[in-house]
Amino acid sequence: MEIRDGLYYSDDHEWIKVEGNLAIIGISDFAQHQLGEVVFVEMPSEDDEFAANETFGAIESVKAASDIIMPISGKIVEINETLEDEPGMVNEQPYEAWIIKIEMSDPSELESLMDSAKYKEFTE
Repeated sequence: MEIRDGLYYSDDHEWIKVEGNLAIIGISDFAQHQLGEVVFVEMPSEDDEFAANETFGAIESVKAASDIIMPISGKIVEINETLEDEPGMVNEQPYEAWIIKIEMSDPSELESLMDSAKYKEFTE
């Protein structure tokens, strides 16, 4: 299982990469392993706004369906449309197959997330 340094992680197994006021969000390698073969990714629409801990989408696999939880508050500025046709990218490249990009409304919420070391402990 890969856990990348330089990212934030939620206890719902989303990863967050921060670039300025933009946050790129996907699911971790740990999460994709737990789900199994991903067959569908449900995503929100651009300009939708979500508060931290709200459900913003879902991932369906051959084993289960799971909600995707917003780790921090913000407005959707881009969705990864490639996942509509190729949801299996989440399994193959979980850290490249981002799901959404948001404009953060409260960057201080990042402080409540885990760094890679804490996330590694959390998943053991």
